[in-house]
Amino acid sequence: MTKRRPWRLIALAAAVALIAAGAAAWWIALRPQPASYVTNPVTRGDVATTITASGTINPVITVQVGTYVSGTIVSLTCDYNTRVHKGQLCAKIDPSPYQIVVDEDAANLSLAKAQLVKDQANVVYTRLADGRAQLLLKEDSGSRDAADLALNAYDQALALVQVDVATIAQRAATLKAAQINLNYTNITSPVDGTVVTRNVTAGQTVAASLQTPTLFLIATDLTKMQVDTNVSESDIAGVLQGASASFTVDAYPSRTFQGLVAQVRQSPISVQNVITYDVVIAVANPQLLLRPGMTATAAIVKAQVHNVLRVPSQALRFNPAGAPAAAGRGAGRAVWVQREGNLVRVPVTVGLNDDTFAEIKAGDLKVGDQVVVSTVVAGASGRAASATPPSLRGV
Repeated sequence: MTKRRPWRLIALAAAVALIAAGAAAWWIALRPQPASYVTNPVTRGDVATTITASGTINPVITVQVGTYVSGTIVSLTCDYNTRVHKGQLCAKIDPSPYQIVVDEDAANLSLAKAQLVKDQANVVYTRLADGRAQLLLKEDSGSRDAADLALNAYDQALALVQVDVATIAQRAATLKAAQINLNYTNITSPVDGTVVTRNVTAGQTVAASLQTPTLFLIATDLTKMQVDTNVSESDIAGVLQGASASFTVDAYPSRTFQGLVAQVRQSPISVQNVITYDVVIAVANPQLLLRPGMTATAAIVKAQVHNVLRVPSQALRFNPAGAPAAAGRGAGRAVWVQREGNLVRVPVTVGLNDDTFAEIKAGDLKVGDQVVVSTVVAGASGRAASATPPSLRGV
């Protein structure tokens, strides 16, 4: 019995030590950890509020090249991306039917001119005949009826000459119209530019009826593009001509293109009772990176200030544990700054806020001050834990 008692004491002491160690570990794990903060510096820069809209990239000026006459395309000299000049031949319609009409009208014109020469010769003869009849009538060697018939023949000959002149003018006009139709078989470019679309192939028959078919679409200058965006009616009041805008396209996701609002069109666009307006953004395209038809996501600037003191917008919403929370809109009118290991509440006057940065119009802040944007607290096991209230000043 005497030998067993020390072992019991040792076991009891070990159990007490084990319980104490577990309690200490439990207390360490659950005790509040000191808070740490995420800070960002006060900076100077631009603050801008924007409107987001989607749109399509188009050339500034596009010309539809159609045909005035019908027929079969016998040749094509322009294709996609062809650089063309004004007057350059792009396609040719079979001219045979129109050449036949021109030849027929030319022959009719020649016939009318020959008829004029014949009738002019008849005028000379009837004038002489009328003179002789009038002379015989004066000498009582001829009858009055014969003299009247001669005068009538002369007058008719003069009238036929006038008819011939009018006929020649009519046949000349008909020939000119036929020649114009023949010339229309040559499809030429009306402007300098680049062929964007070609809708015909050699051997295809085109029919010019009530609606002129479009054979080519030519962009005059692909170095100057525009983005036609759709802005909702709730945002259109904030869009002004000349405002700055930027946009991205899927082809270049890491690149932002800059432009200016060139037009805010008044015509509404209604799609399923949703009203939008076309806002045109002009953009330079010197490297021809932007192509017609690309989808763009644009940000149009509503208001902007340059080189102002600014803080992250999140700093206006931060409020540390233990500090009284301001009510309503006033919650965003102060920021917390880490100074000498303490959090200092600095009242500020806020200007423009674009949800990323907020303009600071007044307040005890300078460039480089570290404003708190959030609290980071981790327990010993790596889990988030409640923070011990920091030392606060300026509350």
